[in-house]
Amino acid sequence: MFWNKMARVVLITFLSLLLISTQAFAVTKNAPKKDDKKELLETTAETAVLIAADSGEVLYSKDPDKSLPMASVTKLMTLLLAVESVEQGKVKLEDKVSASENAWGMGGSQIYLAPGEEFSFKEMLIAVAVGSANDASIAVAEQIEGSEEAFVARMNERAKQLGCTNTNFANCTGLPAEGHQASAMDLARIMKECIQHPLYMQVAGIYEYDLRGGDFKLWSTNKLLKWYRGVDSGKTGWTSEARYCLASSCDRDNLRLIAVVMGTPEPKSHFRESIKLYNYGFARYKAVYLEDRGKLVKTVKVDKGEVENVGLVTQSKVVVTVRKGEEKGYQGSIDAPETVAAPVKRGQKAGDYVVTRNGQEVLRVPLLANNSVDRRTLAQQINKTLRGILE
Repeated sequence: MFWNKMARVVLITFLSLLLISTQAFAVTKNAPKKDDKKELLETTAETAVLIAADSGEVLYSKDPDKSLPMASVTKLMTLLLAVESVEQGKVKLEDKVSASENAWGMGGSQIYLAPGEEFSFKEMLIAVAVGSANDASIAVAEQIEGSEEAFVARMNERAKQLGCTNTNFANCTGLPAEGHQASAMDLARIMKECIQHPLYMQVAGIYEYDLRGGDFKLWSTNKLLKWYRGVDSGKTGWTSEARYCLASSCDRDNLRLIAVVMGTPEPKSHFRESIKLYNYGFARYKAVYLEDRGKLVKTVKVDKGEVENVGLVTQSKVVVTVRKGEEKGYQGSIDAPETVAAPVKRGQKAGDYVVTRNGQEVLRVPLLANNSVDRRTLAQQINKTLRGILE
């Protein structure tokens, strides 16, 4: 009897230990991995995204396609169209811009333009980028397209060109309006395009600026320009409807990231949540850097051109964002013809810089002609032919 009881006790103890061990194994097996994004990063933003600026790869996201009011982050598109208009020769930085009564009547953040008051186009851009001035935004829009309505139509057209599918602009300021919304992913796309333009980077990186001979001081609304190393551009936004929003860009050790947070709840929270995203990205990723932007990487012959050769330069930096520890094996090569036909326009695409890893293509950066080459005239062609015969 005693030995039967002992056997039952041993058996029960063994089975209990086996059950505990099995449950412990199951918990361990189903536990989140250490690099599970939800475990590693929580944000109070209603929607957020972190992308690699070179490739657009999404490194972190939270409801990235959710469309929400964006407040003054709207002005990213206002600035993009403005700097593109300068590049296209439609307006000049030194052009005088006169404030209309429509601009004067804008509420919210402003530089208090009086009807008929003039500033240069560049100073109006600075007022938009640094001071988030609604009145200057209207003045810029009217200078470019004649009316805010026509300018907003261009904003929506440009958004579609950039692949924005969850964005609609109703104005150029970000003041509350029905249907005026964007997603974090779309704002990241717009930001990705903005940083390709040196004039945008110039005005968006200004922290303080004196207007009216120093009588009116502008301070950037983007405090990350001072608070976080490497942040060099961006746009904030706040309304009671949109709450706190920020789209920004940060460059450290050739790794450029873009962070967008929308709908954060309290003052300064858009800065705090953006810093969380950047800390997450820079802790886990690094850049494999191959070439500078504008680097001459190949010279090709020009068939029937006034000059015989044209140089091909990289459209942007050639850089790949990779997880730390996975930097090896990347190689670059040039995919371009040996000859192009005249005429050639400066900036014309004439090939690609191709990056591969273990034989697999991971990135293509366009190669552009670094100067224009006209087609030879008949007289020039005859002269060249004669020189060839005589030589």
